[in-house]
Amino acid sequence: MKDQLQTIGFGMFLYGVLSMVLYFLNMNFIILMWMDFFGPFIGWVLRIIMVILGICLYVLGKFIIKD
Repeated sequence: MKDQLQTIGFGMFLYGVLSMVLYFLNMNFIILMWMDFFGPFIGWVLRIIMVILGICLYVLGKFIIKD
């Protein structure tokens, strides 16, 4: 469970940051295109939430103690 949370968290963080960078290059990931259908402001809010949630999952995965 610990490794899975860290992997998912890192993946969300990476996709969020790369999506922010690609936005300025007028590109986007196909799987994340739906974010901009609600407008640019909501798209940015969703990207930031994805980055923050990814960081939280990664840190949570570090502190889970296996029994």
